[in-house]
Amino acid sequence: MNTGQQMFHAKGYEAVGIAAITETLGITPPSFYKAFGSKTLYFESVLQRYSKSVLALEEILRPERPVVEALTDLLERAARTYGKNPQQRGCLVLEAVRGNDSQEEVVIARRVAEVRRKQIREFVSRENRHAAAAVTDYMASVMSGLSASAREGASVPRLLSIARAASAGIAELLHLHR
Repeated sequence: MNTGQQMFHAKGYEAVGIAAITETLGITPPSFYKAFGSKTLYFESVLQRYSKSVLALEEILRPERPVVEALTDLLERAARTYGKNPQQRGCLVLEAVRGNDSQEEVVIARRVAEVRRKQIREFVSRENRHAAAAVTDYMASVMSGLSASAREGASVPRLLSIARAASAGIAELLHLHR
């Protein structure tokens, strides 16, 4: 799946055709369809793998960690990840959600993103259930902004600066919603 991840990340879903995928994977189109079913199902499996391996929330959102510490860590890791590779800037999932609601790949990406939002919401709820929705919305907005900024060429130091500033917002939201 790493090959597919690199291709979709660099070019986007629409720009990656079956011929390019099968050539890169070294398989024939019939073998591809037998193994994956369709380009959309392949993309979904790539997104699932990406979301579990890049910024693994289970590792970051450990129950013993304070919310501000864990979410700041998540933002800083996102900043480093999104900006480090010029060929794969931003978040594969978040960049894929920016499309038309009728596109299958956008629906899939939004579903994957919502699973991650739910994980954040549940994590925040353990410490402050009243702030969980607001903090989750804030995190989604900041993560999306970091991804877009990385796609536009923002450097890792700039992205880290944004991530660190955003952590103050997390603390403020937790305080406001006590």
